[in-house]
Amino acid sequence: MSNTESSTHEGFTTEERAAMKDHAQELKTAARRSSRADKAAEAERDVLAKIADMQDSDRIMAERVHAVITASAPALAPKLWYGMPAYALDGKVLCFFQSAEKFKARYATLGFSDQAKLDEGTMWAAGFALTEVTAEVEARIGALVKQAVS
Repeated sequence: MSNTESSTHEGFTTEERAAMKDHAQELKTAARRSSRADKAAEAERDVLAKIADMQDSDRIMAERVHAVITASAPALAPKLWYGMPAYALDGKVLCFFQSAEKFKARYATLGFSDQAKLDEGTMWAAGFALTEVTAEVEARIGALVKQAVS
């Protein structure tokens, strides 16, 4: 078997390795926190700080997504997940926001884990590209989040 450049596997990208390091740090930080209330408050502060550090368009979208999710599903707990804002139910991530800038993508993403109850027949969307968060998009996000936790 010849070893050509087109057939070599490079492994994880720089961005993926950075996300894994972020996740390892998040787990260490969470383990050091004391009470459940302290952990929840600190986790939300971490999410808001991460959003504040994002570039303009990603930050604006993440702020609006955060507001919609926390208003639509107060049972969800904000937390960082692989360095990005996420929202968990009973400790399991239900949905998350990925900035376009972090992964050098042309759009930000709102994703849902397999814990989300979005089932619709034999195939349904679990990730959504975001280029702008309009009132219509906010309404759709709110409806998806409510469905995901029901």
